[in-house]
Amino acid sequence: MGNQMSEIKRANIIRFVTVAVVAIAGGLIVSSINLRLDLTEDRRYTLSPETREILTSLENDVYIQVFLDGDMPVAFKRLRRSVREILDEFRVVSGRRVGYAFINPAAGSDSRERNRRQQELLEKGLEAVDVQAGDDEGGTTVRTLFPGMIVNYDGVEIPVNFLKNNPALPAEQNLLHSVEALEYELIQTIYTLTADTVLKVAFIEGYGVPDELQVADITLSMARFFTIDRGRIGGLYGALDDYAAIIVARPTEPFSDEDKFVIDQYIMNGGRVLWLYQEVLVDADSLQRGEAVAVYEPLDIADQLFRYGARVNPVLLQDMECLPIPLQLVRSDRPQIVPTPWPYYPLLVPSPDHPVTRNVNRVKGRFVSSVDTVGLDPEVRKSILLTTSRRSRVVNPPIIIALADATRPPVEQEFGRSSVPVAVLLEGRFESAFRNRMIPSDVINPPGSAHSRSKETRMIVISDADMIINEVSLSRQGYPSPLPLGKDRLTGQTFGNSDFLINSLNYLVDEAGLLELRSREIRLRLLNRQRVRDNLFVIQLINIVGPLLILSLSGVLFAQIRGRRYR
Repeated sequence: MGNQMSEIKRANIIRFVTVAVVAIAGGLIVSSINLRLDLTEDRRYTLSPETREILTSLENDVYIQVFLDGDMPVAFKRLRRSVREILDEFRVVSGRRVGYAFINPAAGSDSRERNRRQQELLEKGLEAVDVQAGDDEGGTTVRTLFPGMIVNYDGVEIPVNFLKNNPALPAEQNLLHSVEALEYELIQTIYTLTADTVLKVAFIEGYGVPDELQVADITLSMARFFTIDRGRIGGLYGALDDYAAIIVARPTEPFSDEDKFVIDQYIMNGGRVLWLYQEVLVDADSLQRGEAVAVYEPLDIADQLFRYGARVNPVLLQDMECLPIPLQLVRSDRPQIVPTPWPYYPLLVPSPDHPVTRNVNRVKGRFVSSVDTVGLDPEVRKSILLTTSRRSRVVNPPIIIALADATRPPVEQEFGRSSVPVAVLLEGRFESAFRNRMIPSDVINPPGSAHSRSKETRMIVISDADMIINEVSLSRQGYPSPLPLGKDRLTGQTFGNSDFLINSLNYLVDEAGLLELRSREIRLRLLNRQRVRDNLFVIQLINIVGPLLILSLSGVLFAQIRGRRYR
């Protein structure tokens, strides 16, 4: 009897050890296999091949601090969960080269320490958002959230604000767009930090272009991705060859033939150009005194752009969907400052189908012209990026623009133009503007012959030259300080100028195809609120009684099976 008991005990021990060894070995094998299945229809958990290639080639660790944590509304909790999910994907694909931590910037009871910490985040470039949330006593409180992250690589930090906040869209749509853009925002930043070389971009100086202070905000934003230079061409052939792209921003004086030739040959060699150009000029200083004259000032660039496939028309656009301006009106014998719609400041509409403009907020315009695509060159592809609204019109200079005109209500029948193009993208192989022409005599170090057809390249033509200009205010110490680009002082809204221009520049120089990730679409599957209201009682009954009924039937069925087995 004792031998039999010892044999049974020995067998149980062997069985236990065997099961434990198999379980541990199975767990180790499963943990070493990165098997992840995405069964969603829109493939929301599948990273693109470009993203995988960048992550698998990381040589050092990337550490990401996400400042979206703590007590917050449910919608932001869903956004936090989406951020965590994509960071988990990044960590797995990179072989754990990507690490992250969620940090609550409002943690702690010391208000001074909390304010200091939040001020540091603002100085680093993160944007704060005030949201209303319920408290423990049934009331509402305003909380400051920082829906952003700081990406660290080899001691270099880049802030990333991933919340898309378009006032024209509902909150659910903005959060969905934020989720859609997460992969691009993250991988673009990691790609910039880990690139062997930093691309160079140049602002062309001279010809009355804005000074550094007027483009300071967009320059700081571009500096996250590029090395930014400024300089004159001076007719030197090859002066632009080291730059991935150049920016021609609001010239007000005619270009020389020598510089036009240098820019043309730069394009022929595959250079990329962002044109912000128009030939109808309005003196803003005169307008502040009550009225100004819009005049046509040719800058000798029209023939060059025409050869490439675009024409900026010498007109001004008015739009009924526009920004207000503060006007001093007399009401009840007292002067009052009243916000009044100003049709010369249109809210431009981004194309929803192109990666440059997808999910970009409306763009703030200022004395805008129109741009047409011209020519039938089969090697040049053309895309419209920005347009006016469906209620706009064209006025021809010379014209007197008076602030008093804003007090007169617009006649809607006169605004019959719809979706007038303001920004176009040209891609392909362009014909030289100097084909069958002599090389200008004052070109320094001229080539033996000029190229007549370009390599595959891109350019964007924007007929709102002021789109890149930021406003300037005086600090408390009396120093000039640039305001955020696209920030409207009167309404307090920040429009999509900066996002549009940054996306445009990234698209021009994008060789890895990362900007195509912005075309990703995730469907928003919301309940039909009307049907929920109409069938509220039935839905509540099913949700309350249904689970109880299922549990009861399962218990009865289990009892019947058990009774039959042991009867």
